Amino acid sequence: MITLLIICLIRALFFKPKAKAARKPEAVEFDREKAVNDLRELIRIKTVSYNDVADEDAAEFEKLRLKLRELFPEIHKATTLERIPPKGLLYRWKGKSDKQPTVLMAHYDVVPADESRWTRPAFEGIIEGEVLWGRGTLDTKGTLNGIFQAAEKLVKEGFVPENDIYFAFAGDEETAGESAPNIVSELERRGIKPALVVDEGGAVVEKVFPGVKERCAVIGIAEKGITNIRYTVLSNGGHASTPPRHTPVGVLSAACSKVENNPFPARLSASALKMFDALGRHSTFVYRLIFANLWLFKPLLAAMGAKSGGEMNALMRTTCAFTMMEGSDVYNVIPAKATMTSNLRIISGETIESTVEYLKKVIDDENVKIEVINGSEPSVVSSTDCEGYAKLTETVSEVFPDAIVAPYLMIACSDSRHYGRISDKVYRFSAMAMSSEERKMVHGNDERITFRGIWEAVEFYIRLIKKC
Repeated sequence: MITLLIICLIRALFFKPKAKAARKPEAVEFDREKAVNDLRELIRIKTVSYNDVADEDAAEFEKLRLKLRELFPEIHKATTLERIPPKGLLYRWKGKSDKQPTVLMAHYDVVPADESRWTRPAFEGIIEGEVLWGRGTLDTKGTLNGIFQAAEKLVKEGFVPENDIYFAFAGDEETAGESAPNIVSELERRGIKPALVVDEGGAVVEKVFPGVKERCAVIGIAEKGITNIRYTVLSNGGHASTPPRHTPVGVLSAACSKVENNPFPARLSASALKMFDALGRHSTFVYRLIFANLWLFKPLLAAMGAKSGGEMNALMRTTCAFTMMEGSDVYNVIPAKATMTSNLRIISGETIESTVEYLKKVIDDENVKIEVINGSEPSVVSSTDCEGYAKLTETVSEVFPDAIVAPYLMIACSDSRHYGRISDKVYRFSAMAMSSEERKMVHGNDERITFRGIWEAVEFYIRLIKKC
């Protein structure tokens, strides 16, 4: 036991931050007022997407596409633009070579806003001090604006990229639409294999990793899969005054309880391990002791995650959130059919099929029918040992020099998962610093962005494009 303790202590002592090259990049100049005003114009256009497209205002989507041409005339002259159905925009900025192309992504649709719960209008682009309010400022018209501002400036200066750069924008990302998959299919048909793909995802955040005080710039190198599951129990129905021992709702409740009390097994994916290695070195000694010796402390970490839930737990296992239940339409009638649904986020190394098998095993009740509604498998894990990733991390460090750059497993889903078909160099990073409060505004009320956040996105893309 003493020998084991000594080994763990020695490993923790040597588990220190890796040397970081000092960088003093040249300052980047651009029209900061234009960057703010243009994003304001984009926010005022209500490109709200719905699962039922009949609820959408198609005129607003077309208005935004025309506004892009109006605000950024030079990039529209320097590129070719193809519309990829149903709402995809694919720009090609021809470089000196087509051998190592880059794809920069964003989506221009937004989720609905319940304006009765906003303290400022969601679509008026209100500016107060150095803050711009509005749906889409963070997700992801701010990114779209950053890409266009950077490209417009560079085209005006006569810049020609070393390699082809594609701008791929979808107008139906929020509803998991077909625009991004169709864009990927078109690129695949042309034999294009991107050397770098950058989409929304991680950001510069604080207080997200145990024991780390510094800001962290986390880059998603993979994302979890997703599936929605329906559970159904049938019965003969009947009057509620003479119920059977277990009603359909009761059976479903028991199934729900079993799954919640028996979380999926912990799995340290390659993405999570790389994150723990990068950030754990900056943690306090107690946590360094754990992260330097995961071979020993994995069960402890898994138990902590299972008990607390939240992000750390989601990084280590497939999660299951029960979201909907339906039974009888009236108070005093036992339902002949009751259903329940859950949303699962599947960790790398598992599949939709293995997830369903685990649910069946845990529930262990033949009266509960389990079926997959829809879903997609976990994404390809992208390389961190390549030129594309090096360019990206270097750029992040130039814009956010105080932040620790680390790969991570993205818990949410994005359009970038489709690019795994044509590249293993797909990364998820939103070029902005976001507080915990701001992260809650994504898809929430009172979404807004600081001028500094707008400018950081522009600077990021200027620097990145110059490396591509």
